[in-house]
Amino acid sequence: MTADEQITLWLAQLRAAGRGVLVARMVIAVAGIVALVVPAVQPWDQADLVPIAGAVLLVGTVVLPDSLAGMIFLFVVALGWLLRGPAAPSWGLVVTAAALVVVHLAAAFAGQMPSYARVHRAALRRWWLPGAIAVVLTPAVAVATALIRGADVPGSLLVTVAAITLTATTIWFTAGQTLGRD
Repeated sequence: MTADEQITLWLAQLRAAGRGVLVARMVIAVAGIVALVVPAVQPWDQADLVPIAGAVLLVGTVVLPDSLAGMIFLFVVALGWLLRGPAAPSWGLVVTAAALVVVHLAAAFAGQMPSYARVHRAALRRWWLPGAIAVVLTPAVAVATALIRGADVPGSLLVTVAAITLTATTIWFTAGQTLGRD
């Protein structure tokens, strides 16, 4: 297949794409831009490679949400913060964490279907509640973990693991999942 045939095919798929697919990919793009911009405007010096590699990986994630690009994007942004960012919790960290969760959830949603799929509102509604819980609880668990770690509480690792497990379980059951087989 030549390049012009490939572009024609992509344009035809884009024209055939439903609103749900386009919304999911726009959410990936907007949340990914937030996850790249917030660390870049922080007062500490971020590695120059993070926004460059992150931008390329973000484009790959928007185009192919079920590819490895999304996971590597999350890893690059988080690693960029861990390498040079401050250890204390901040609003920038909370916003970046929430943006990364949104990228992850939107890529998981968009990666389940081909680009030309039609998505009904019932499918979108099934993702709203778990997504909202994840966006709210993830920064809350991160801040609570940082506060517990700073307080030098005995067993703080167990408290952190329990909080993350409770968050994951809450999201699992609000998504309508069951422990039994269908």
